[in-house]
Amino acid sequence: MKGSWNELKGKLKQAYGNLTDDDLRFEEGKEDELLGRLQKKTGKSKDDLKKWFNSAKQTSKEKQTSKEKSSH
Repeated sequence: MKGSWNELKGKLKQAYGNLTDDDLRFEEGKEDELLGRLQKKTGKSKDDLKKWFNSAKQTSKEKQTSKEKSSH
């Protein structure tokens, strides 16, 4: 999750304006703590949040791939 965390953090703040930097603090190996904080603030289940993360990461990868293709 860490690789594109800054981008994901920005998307989370857009989607859930009530999230603070403390809510979005990421520590290696403590993903469950992060998910717990997000679950409390958003009312979403951990499974829903994981799906959201995976979807957002996939979208980011697709954008990066299309940028690379268009720059060649």
